[in-house]
Amino acid sequence: MVGFNTSNRDTFSSNYICIICSLLLRDPIQLTECGHRQCKSCIDTQHQKIIICPACQIPTSIHKVMIDLGCNSDMQSLSINCLFCEWNGILQHYQEHLDQFHPNPKCQYCNHQFNSHNKLNEHQLSQCQKATVDCLLKNFGCREQITLDTKEAHYLTQQHQYAILNATNLIKSQLNDTQMDIDSSQTTATNSAIVHLQEVHEVVNILSNGLETLNDDNQHLNNESLRLQIQLQTLTENIPQLKQSIEESNSYLEEVKQSQDILSQDAPSLKEKINDGQNVSYDGTFIWKITNVKEKMDDARSERQSSIYSPPFYSSPTGYKMRLRLYLFGDGNARRTHMSLFFVLMTSEYDAILKFPFNYKVSFCLYDQTGEEKHVIDSFRPDIKSNSFQRPRSDMNIASGIPKFIPLSSLEEENSRYVRDDTMSIKVMVDFYGMDKTLLSYVFSLNPCLPIHVQQMMIEQEVERRVQHQQLQTSST
Repeated sequence: MVGFNTSNRDTFSSNYICIICSLLLRDPIQLTECGHRQCKSCIDTQHQKIIICPACQIPTSIHKVMIDLGCNSDMQSLSINCLFCEWNGILQHYQEHLDQFHPNPKCQYCNHQFNSHNKLNEHQLSQCQKATVDCLLKNFGCREQITLDTKEAHYLTQQHQYAILNATNLIKSQLNDTQMDIDSSQTTATNSAIVHLQEVHEVVNILSNGLETLNDDNQHLNNESLRLQIQLQTLTENIPQLKQSIEESNSYLEEVKQSQDILSQDAPSLKEKINDGQNVSYDGTFIWKITNVKEKMDDARSERQSSIYSPPFYSSPTGYKMRLRLYLFGDGNARRTHMSLFFVLMTSEYDAILKFPFNYKVSFCLYDQTGEEKHVIDSFRPDIKSNSFQRPRSDMNIASGIPKFIPLSSLEEENSRYVRDDTMSIKVMVDFYGMDKTLLSYVFSLNPCLPIHVQQMMIEQEVERRVQHQQLQTSST
């Protein structure tokens, strides 16, 4: 473990700061030979027999390292500001606060999360590539703050090289002074020490000469860079024009892209409107041709698509907007036994002037395609209390109609009269005249190729014929 990290760490006396981890001391020990303190956990007691103080380089035997109970006791009452929140208390309660309110701290530099504060502190001290630290040569003129992942690049900067030169010159000067002291007082040093200092002096001279060479090379590189910049200046004169051309091209491409996006979004709805418009009806009747019946039946059976909608149709150009909803494999209690057919009211642009609830009888006809005219015909009258027939408040009301319109067996049998060439046709008719139910067979037997006004005339003639026939029967009796 390493020491405690607090937001007010810089305000404490250096006596309370570990010389290893630079954090507030945790379980402080004292090096008795020099008096400096560090965290107990910052000493490798298993492998270190002699501890060299990082602050003063004085060695201390591991057996002379003492646990500093007095210092530890004094520190427990230190006023602490939490590193992660506004909490203020004493050191004695700081670890408890951290464990309770910040159990999984995040590194402020790289945002990595940890399950303990000790791991976070160890990470920030030696592992975090984004942690900001002062350059080691801060005292020699290199005052830039760096991160571990930019350290190598920083060492190559001119500022750091000058700091190395300053440090080397200072060491060289100190060694020269030491050499003079040695020459004037031979009795205070051994021959071996003199030889060692001379060797160090030579190494420093070599380093100093090398740094001077590096500085000369750096100056040469700077001159070369200046020459290249002058050459580049002529090349960059056209950059504004080129940049403007690129911006104009990008602007044009962006406009094209936006137009394409709009078209892509509108295309499905436009296609649907075109398809619907091809077969639109404005007289309250509509024949829905359903293709690929087998595929749609399989989709309904597997519930990939349990129902399908017809295109919209209208009662008049300014009337109700309607459509059919078909459950080929049945809906609700009719599922797996019958085909369910429903009527749906939709929102139209004239709803505000139409009368609601919708109360006109609706009739369905599934055509027999064998020519025998054994059509399946059924009707229902709307329940005016149902929400299905009130004015639509959304795109469509809830569908309502005939759940058990035709048994599935009649559709699935081989050579079904209602499905030919994988196609079936359903006609819907909204009755605005109060037509007698007995007329439905005649109405749906009329040839669909006839114009609507012709069909209406034939229906009226049939009604008149039936009335006359009824009158004749009444008079004869």
